[in-house]
Amino acid sequence: MKKHVAVYPGSFDPITNGHLDIINRGLEVFDTLIVAVARNSEKNALFSIEERVEMIRETLGDNPRLKVDSFKGLLIDYVARQEARVILRGLRAVSDFEYEFQIAQMNHSVNKEIETLFMMTAVPYGYLSSSIVKEMAALNGPIDPFVPLPVKAALDRKFGRAS
Repeated sequence: MKKHVAVYPGSFDPITNGHLDIINRGLEVFDTLIVAVARNSEKNALFSIEERVEMIRETLGDNPRLKVDSFKGLLIDYVARQEARVILRGLRAVSDFEYEFQIAQMNHSVNKEIETLFMMTAVPYGYLSSSIVKEMAALNGPIDPFVPLPVKAALDRKFGRAS
């Protein structure tokens, strides 16, 4: 029987509980899910690629159905190299949809064998973004409800916060 593999790409700077919601729900749909950290030189990241990959691995633990990886270049090429057929994307609001729809259309025009599946974020995470979490952490605000423990510890270290 053919395995259904999806790639969940993002910058994950850092990974949030909203991302984890999409990952866990993605595992309900796919046999294997690859969490792919994008090497995007245009974004000014707080954490290095290696730090982000490590935080995600520490958060997700050892699950044979999950793979954590990083990639550089076109997402559509990476997905094809992984022999996946689906790109999984989380949507929080209509504003996310407009941008994601354009990217999905472009990707489909490049490789018609790869589909994009949009998954609506769960209601408690509709407002949550990595940018908001970083700002809260930098201003010594509460971040516990928004990120897993390994990410909270890493943010505490980055911003010199007391754990």
